[in-house]
Amino acid sequence: MNDKQLKKIKIFDTTLRDGEQSPGASMNIEEKLNLARQLARLGVDVIEAGFPIASEGDFEAVKAIAQEIKGIEIAGLARANEKDIYRAYSAVKFAEKPVIHTFIATSDIHLKYKLRMSRDELYEKAVNMVKYAKSLTEKVEFSAEDAARSDFNFLCRVIEGVIEAGATSVNIPDTVGYATPFEFFDFIKKIKEKVKGIGDITLSVHCHNDLGLAVANSLSAILAGIGQVECTINGIGERAGNAALEEIVMALELRKDIYNAVTGVNTTELYRTSQLLTHITGISVQPNKAIVGKNAFSHEAGIHQDGVLKEKATYEIMTPERVGRQANELVLGKHSGMHAFKEKIISLGYLLKDEEIEAAFVKFKGLADRKKDIYDEDIDSLIAKSHPAEKYELKYLNVVCGDTVTPLSMVKIMVDGELRQDSSFGNGPVDAAVNAIEKIVASKSKAIAYEVKSIRGTTEAQGDVSVTIENSGIQITGRSAHTDIVVASAKAYVNALNKLYVRNNSVDKSVCGMEMHS
Repeated sequence: MNDKQLKKIKIFDTTLRDGEQSPGASMNIEEKLNLARQLARLGVDVIEAGFPIASEGDFEAVKAIAQEIKGIEIAGLARANEKDIYRAYSAVKFAEKPVIHTFIATSDIHLKYKLRMSRDELYEKAVNMVKYAKSLTEKVEFSAEDAARSDFNFLCRVIEGVIEAGATSVNIPDTVGYATPFEFFDFIKKIKEKVKGIGDITLSVHCHNDLGLAVANSLSAILAGIGQVECTINGIGERAGNAALEEIVMALELRKDIYNAVTGVNTTELYRTSQLLTHITGISVQPNKAIVGKNAFSHEAGIHQDGVLKEKATYEIMTPERVGRQANELVLGKHSGMHAFKEKIISLGYLLKDEEIEAAFVKFKGLADRKKDIYDEDIDSLIAKSHPAEKYELKYLNVVCGDTVTPLSMVKIMVDGELRQDSSFGNGPVDAAVNAIEKIVASKSKAIAYEVKSIRGTTEAQGDVSVTIENSGIQITGRSAHTDIVVASAKAYVNALNKLYVRNNSVDKSVCGMEMHS
């Protein structure tokens, strides 16, 4: 079947908004902007850049993305009130294609316990707020939060009302991941049949993965006739996450005979985008994750290996290259120059300023002196994370340890330009380092998760460390890489502390505790 005969499905990426709501996945402005650049290279249709009312940092991130990223719809989320909507407009108005995305819950359980509104009150609010958003910008999306558990007739009434009010797209979320594929298919079909004017707007779905059915439900909705899917890279998001963008895109790509649909996504950028998100957030995907997991194209069973060696199609329905997983091994080394390094950065999907490239090149040279083989993953570790002015900077670390001594760490940290130092014992070298850091910064944070991965499995490999800390109910993940595991661990902990500081000093207190649409 010719692609021109297939229905185009818009990909609405909400990694920077719903994805960032994953515990520990907070990103700063430069990290968000870097990921937005890669999402543009990936070819998504809409980037939901954030929730501008949530904090000054989120507002500035959405504004920066709107100012830089061209040719793509840039959306800002807003609750159904004028303050939120105007704040969202103030951020996205700089985009070539600005979108205000406003939402309110329509299920009876949300009406009774969260909103404490009647159905008539909610209907009036939804319609009036869409009208207000429409007065500010042409493209307005309305989401009926918890639509999958809403009274069907009332939901249809609300949808008709917001369409008449000027909504250009309407989203049907399965906010709590309760729906099943056949049920959701019928649900969408009935909406399309009953709602007046539904053919004049883009009908969208946003499925959560609480029962592991987010992708299946999204694909069922495509079969039922929707025109847009809201999803995230690696499926990150609230609770069990969202529908995974890479899985939806490749299902449509490979099974056009079933779905009769196509996206505009450049599939060769999928793996690179996944890796960039992992490096920014410190949240890794499980090895057996479809499309982007470490084992997605691995074969261990002898009969599988034999089949693949004879003909890849025996056990592979797609090639690694199709999703951007080329086996680029050793390319750069200590003798490589700036030009080669810059070309490598461009090929990996990074769009950095000259001064940022120069700073990364200095770090690269330092790594090349310590490590013989430099891989793409090493380059990612050097430049995937931005380093704005930080409250804490690790300046010195020395650890004494062994099987007959209690580990002792001595640490120096720059705190707001003042050099401070302290020492501490621990159960191991990493514990000692963290204890010393905590004595200096006195954050009262608790490390609740710690993960070490080797970037390529050799004894000289860099250790890629993720540390998740918790403070007053907030979870933040820090990440760093170094040939010394203890150094990487200390830097990851400090990275988490810096993110926590930014989070605590940028969140709009009026939004704290309020549930965001998902």
